[in-house]
Amino acid sequence: MIQKKYRYPSVLTIAGFDGSGGAGIQADIKTISALGCYATSVLTALPIQNTTGVKSIFSIPEEIVEKQLQTILEDIFPDAVKIGMVHTPKLVEIMVGKLKEFPPLAIVFDPVMVATSGDKLIEDKTIQTIIKHLFPLADVITPNLDEAEILAGMNIETVEDMKIAGKKIMQLGCKSVLLKGGHLKTKQLTSLYFLPDGSIESFEFPKYETNNTHGSGCTLSSAIASYLAQGKSLLEAVSLGQKYIHQAIFQGKDVSIGKGNGPVNHFFKPQKLIKNEMDR
Repeated sequence: MIQKKYRYPSVLTIAGFDGSGGAGIQADIKTISALGCYATSVLTALPIQNTTGVKSIFSIPEEIVEKQLQTILEDIFPDAVKIGMVHTPKLVEIMVGKLKEFPPLAIVFDPVMVATSGDKLIEDKTIQTIIKHLFPLADVITPNLDEAEILAGMNIETVEDMKIAGKKIMQLGCKSVLLKGGHLKTKQLTSLYFLPDGSIESFEFPKYETNNTHGSGCTLSSAIASYLAQGKSLLEAVSLGQKYIHQAIFQGKDVSIGKGNGPVNHFFKPQKLIKNEMDR
């Protein structure tokens, strides 16, 4: 009797480090695991940070990032890829070249430029390289309002401003954009998803009184990648990803971890690893 064999839906995160455990590659691995997928990772940078902010950033040499990426891709091929901190032009080019060599099923790019604490995390000259090479490769990008203001070259203070900015960002060559409105001074959170067909989906959630949002952007983009790895459509993955981060914030809003912006609760309802039957 031939024993059935299975595989886990696999998500590769390419991101920076967070020793405080709330953001970056640590948040990604927690999210991917909590949603029943198997997490692999490639480290791009070593920020020295905690919940109060980023103290300094140490780069991982580009050739080491490339070797990490090559080694993972040739062994555990991902169903989806989440990309976070890429802070040099050369690193962007290396990453894009390697991903084109091993085209994955889906790519989610969180354009990490500004931390929750307000610290800028990216070199200015890198932005144009990201726009030129990485935007066309990603299935969805997930900027917050600070990042969207940089990309669209405008201030964003209202939902109408978000619509204008999102359309401008789409014109940079993106396939789709989830513009997160958490920084708007409103009683409810509104995010807009700009789809490949030109339509816009609006998502609304209540806001919670909490400082525990450290790593929420990393968590959301990893959740979307995890749902894509499970075979969900882009729109469904975006919708489910937002529901997940909304609940993760709610379930961790009254917990004290650190002296600054605390983490979300990634494991409020963890799933067992999903086992998909392999073709014989």
